[in-house]
Amino acid sequence: MLEYTANGIQTVPSTERIIRLKTVMIRTGLSRTTLYRKISQGTFPRQIKISIHGAGWRESAVNQWIADPVGYREEGNQQCL
Repeated sequence: MLEYTANGIQTVPSTERIIRLKTVMIRTGLSRTTLYRKISQGTFPRQIKISIHGAGWRESAVNQWIADPVGYREEGNQQCL
């Protein structure tokens, strides 16, 4: 979610940091294999590219998953079970 200053300048909220794999694994308690399986199933946020060889996750997306891991679904991947 983006925030705006009084004069309309777009800012990034303080919780919109990019976190790396090791941090995601520690925070979620999931293994690397489980993380990537959940990403492919659409039940965990996708990482974003931050450099040629690097990727990370939006901290807010990981926090959203932590708050409701069973109910999390990536937008556009609303499968009925």
